[in-house]
Amino acid sequence: MDNELLLVIFRTILVLVILFILTKFMGKKQVSQMNIYDYLVGITIGSIAADIALDIDKDLMAGVVSLVIFGLSGVLVTYLTLKSISFRRIFSGVPTVLIDKGKILSNNLKKEGIDINDLQEEARQNGYFDLSKVNYAVLETNGNISFLAKADEEMVTRKDMKIKAQDGGLCANIIIDGMLLENNLENMKKDKGWLDKELSKRGYKDYSNILLLTLDNSGKVVVFDKNIDIDTKVLE
Repeated sequence: MDNELLLVIFRTILVLVILFILTKFMGKKQVSQMNIYDYLVGITIGSIAADIALDIDKDLMAGVVSLVIFGLSGVLVTYLTLKSISFRRIFSGVPTVLIDKGKILSNNLKKEGIDINDLQEEARQNGYFDLSKVNYAVLETNGNISFLAKADEEMVTRKDMKIKAQDGGLCANIIIDGMLLENNLENMKKDKGWLDKELSKRGYKDYSNILLLTLDNSGKVVVFDKNIDIDTKVLE
């Protein structure tokens, strides 16, 4: 077998091993869950890996170092986004409301580069063939669009049973990882005093043990604790 071909095989196997190790470090995110930085790192690593494997004139060690640096940068960004809401917003972005209380927000569609046909297609794929039945639509940070039906159009037969339904609206994140998002609280027409009273009723003295607190337009508060022991299983 030609020495050059053997070298390509060796470099290819080495690159595959390195990519496997880096992928284990970078976590199990699927493509649909990747943020912009994850995507950029992924395609760059792929390009570098192909270059190392096929171009035997390139310095192997320099290519391996470059691969490792890109891979570790992905790990670092993942760590920072887990620890900091600010970094999370920078690297992952924030959801965008496309339909608000049944009204299509054309400026937000334009801002996100989505036309009405794209919106209708996404709605149909989610089971909504009539946009007038949609109360809210939100473009998530992974590019998917989530839909919330109007209360009297939900799958539950409230309309058929002539039971008056009330739209709870979107849930706003008020506390994330123990941090109060004051702007969100103000947008929900509430203040810190009101929030502290609600938490006091539930036995919370501060925000430190709260992983997530949401509030909807009807005033419903939902709290998820940080320190909940869950029996986890790994699927092999």
